[in-house]
Amino acid sequence: MICRSLVVQEGIREIVNISFKIDTSLALVGESGSGKSLTLKALLGLLPSNLDSSIGIESSFNLIRGDTISFVPQNAFTALSPLTKIKNQWVHNIDFAKDLFELLGLDYDLIDRFPSQLSGGQLQRVILAMALSVRPKVILLDEPTTALDPNLRVEIVEMLLKLQKEFGFLMLFVTHDINIAKKLCKDIIVLKDGSIVESGSAEDIINNPKDGYTKKLIESNFANREFRR
Repeated sequence: MICRSLVVQEGIREIVNISFKIDTSLALVGESGSGKSLTLKALLGLLPSNLDSSIGIESSFNLIRGDTISFVPQNAFTALSPLTKIKNQWVHNIDFAKDLFELLGLDYDLIDRFPSQLSGGQLQRVILAMALSVRPKVILLDEPTTALDPNLRVEIVEMLLKLQKEFGFLMLFVTHDINIAKKLCKDIIVLKDGSIVESGSAEDIINNPKDGYTKKLIESNFANREFRR
């Protein structure tokens, strides 16, 4: 999938102006306010009413469609209604749920529980199962490991790699953690103020950063806190 252009504007002011290609997996990395989440919202058609977007995409499928694209939000606890059982919030293919739960190492009985009765790791896996229930071509992930402890972060990353191999979806992963991006994604784009400052393979970006901003991101303690200017 190639995004030839993605521009997000507030009036005449451009907030995001980027282009990218997803071969298998791509991470958008940058500080808070760099345009990472706005990019995902633009692709999903979920921008606030004060913002406009224009998107040019080349792909073998229609990107903005519920049966080709899935979204995994940052905070799984706020993604579902706390007053409704998991099974009653399953929008697509409930018959596929048991197979997905087994694949994700979840007890299927959890589907009869409320979100508040699940741990953070369990709930994040449930959200992943829901995202996979449409067998998407692309999964957009908005910092899904941020609210998890370090051990669970590693577990979710390993699971995403396993799931991608199993289902063959493309992955666009937004994160402030460049170490997670390296483990999960083939390519990395570094964003600053809505523009690309550096892009390339994850290995090359980490081992041979060319831009000073990228070097600061790598040098900062990204595993524990988000880099800020």
